[in-house]
Amino acid sequence: MRIALYTNEFPPNIYGGAGVHIDFLSQELANLGQVEVRCFGDQKENKESMHVEGINSCLTKMVDPENEHIKMYHNLSRNVEMAQTTPKADIIHCHTWYTHLAGVFSRELLQVPLILTTHSLETHRPWKVEQLGNGYFMSRWIETNAYKTADGVIAVSEQMKTDVVEAYGVDPKKVTVIHNGIDPEFYKPTFDEALLTEYGIDPKIPFVLFVGRITRQKGISGLIEAAQYFNENCQIVLCAGAPDTEEIALETSTLIDELKAKRKGVILISEMLPREKVKVLYSHARVFACPSLYEPFGIINLEAMACETPVVGSHVGGIPEIIVEGETGYLIPLESISRTNFNPLDPTAFQKAFAEKINTLLDNEELATVMGKAGRVRVLKQFSWESIAKTTFNYYQEVIARFVKEQA
Repeated sequence: MRIALYTNEFPPNIYGGAGVHIDFLSQELANLGQVEVRCFGDQKENKESMHVEGINSCLTKMVDPENEHIKMYHNLSRNVEMAQTTPKADIIHCHTWYTHLAGVFSRELLQVPLILTTHSLETHRPWKVEQLGNGYFMSRWIETNAYKTADGVIAVSEQMKTDVVEAYGVDPKKVTVIHNGIDPEFYKPTFDEALLTEYGIDPKIPFVLFVGRITRQKGISGLIEAAQYFNENCQIVLCAGAPDTEEIALETSTLIDELKAKRKGVILISEMLPREKVKVLYSHARVFACPSLYEPFGIINLEAMACETPVVGSHVGGIPEIIVEGETGYLIPLESISRTNFNPLDPTAFQKAFAEKINTLLDNEELATVMGKAGRVRVLKQFSWESIAKTTFNYYQEVIARFVKEQA
């Protein structure tokens, strides 16, 4: 089987969970078929069963400071070239709206089925208008029509299956749930106190860890506000980079400065660290914090659990399908979200509840250790990439058979 995988992110250009997903999935699928990766960038790789080609057209090099939509045009031009560089395929598999147009083009030109993986839905991320301007309406239109065209949909959680059916009227029979996964041989307890010292973290003082992009979705502002209620004898390590906009970068920086004025031990690592370093931070942390306001799955929680670190996370999206309440961490109920500013309607109540569970684990190292070990056991049992790739490959076969039957 020749599998065409279309993605914005691909190593070394990874900044979110979708990129991590496609990295590991492509490697495992290459053991089952011929994988043709088309991605944004200048990657070029040829292996026996995987060919990677980055798309960086002449249009993407054009700069027009007076055209506020130039980045969107860059995305559109890449989609045309993705389709152009895919002369053959048995199935097209797209990840995120950035590549959906290419998927639709290739589906029609090659007359092969199109599968979309729902890492998130544009219609549920209205704050992106801050980042994309009117381009957000274009991204939402692209995604809406791609889901109407797709022959199969992979939802990364049960909640995402519900969301995509309700948002775009997709036939539930076309949607299957296949969770994200991780490589437990890579993400495992790994310790290096010298790395902590390098970033100003005291190895002798327990710390709360956040890892994620500076975006409304990840709830970093709420976490910073909640940190004022954390126990005094702890450190707060914010591994946060890649801000969506200059405005949210400034807003977050101001909140961090205000927190530093109130308490000691606030450490900002303002870059997206390589995973070799991140797993060390996971392993040393007393507790991992995931205060997301929107999270279709939450692969970072798996990474922390695989490193034997308990997680306190929001009870939203796919997070409850990862964290087992009271066993591998805690889930904090998130009241209704305001769609205008994408904040909880009662933010103080959420922040205090979040801090309470963080403090429970800061106060009880033995409990944190037990929960951490239970988390790794759960990861090993439920979330390996090898089994996820096999399930995905079987789904490809199912969709191809249905497509051929419908075309007959």
